[in-house]
Amino acid sequence: MAQKKMILDLDTGIDDALALAYAVGDPNVDLIGIISSYGNTLIETAAQNSLNLLHLLGANNVPVFIGESHSSTTDHFDVMPISQLIHGKNGIGEVVLETAPRHVETQSGVDLLIAAAHQYADDLIFIPTGPLTNLATAIKKDPAVATLIGNTTLMGGALTVPGNVTPFTEANIHQDPEDADYAFTRQKNLTMVGLDVTLRTLLTKKETAAWRALNTTAATKFAELMDFYIDAYANLGIDKKGAALHDPLAVAVGIDASYVTTLPLAMHVTYDQKSGDYGRTIGDKDKLLVPTTTQVAVLVDTDRFVSDFQTMMLSVLNN
Repeated sequence: MAQKKMILDLDTGIDDALALAYAVGDPNVDLIGIISSYGNTLIETAAQNSLNLLHLLGANNVPVFIGESHSSTTDHFDVMPISQLIHGKNGIGEVVLETAPRHVETQSGVDLLIAAAHQYADDLIFIPTGPLTNLATAIKKDPAVATLIGNTTLMGGALTVPGNVTPFTEANIHQDPEDADYAFTRQKNLTMVGLDVTLRTLLTKKETAAWRALNTTAATKFAELMDFYIDAYANLGIDKKGAALHDPLAVAVGIDASYVTTLPLAMHVTYDQKSGDYGRTIGDKDKLLVPTTTQVAVLVDTDRFVSDFQTMMLSVLNN
């Protein structure tokens, strides 16, 4: 059993499914739990998707927990129409999976994160790939979480490229900018893996054809959901060269930071709705001379990561 423990915080859409598979397959980490979030789909759907994907991969031992169901400033959450076009109405490209025998845990996802932070501390890797509501809620409930977690690597934000919701705002940050700012300005050992690097990592149907050739149920299902994603990227004009490996890159960087080049930068998130400066991930000019443990990924070794990702998937899907 690996010394490093990992918790994924997933709004389980298609790239979250790839992140889950990567975490299951990497021998350098022990995946101890998945917290469900909202974003690509509703929180209950995300949780069931995670359970079903774990079952498909033969990882029924990994528990799934329910996190916060909406942002800190709203009382409900509605899936954006564009999210349904990219991920399908069920979050996983309309692919139907066998229902897992395991059910969601009764403990809340926030309480899991707090308990794990205290138990594993420096050995805990936390990977949020949706909004940062669960992390911020955990810090508000137990401020020690901000300094206990050894490695928080998030997928979200955009520093050097435009956002994908507004010219400044990336989708995960857009879901809850207020709590994103709360987390960015408090959480130690935080690395942002944003659109700056994820848009440079593309998967094509050449790779999914190799998955299909394995002729396993898991390989076929993952190829179907990834092909849906690739087609959505092309049909919506997002990228006709392939589909970005957003969430799995965050998992990979959480395990091996050498995949990316980072810039040390104290970050904050804007949330001024009146001016429209809402959801921008940017450096805090008042802290430019203050030492920081926050890192922002600005370059990625594209060829190495995509190759390693494909090798990992071929291994995971062949079991």
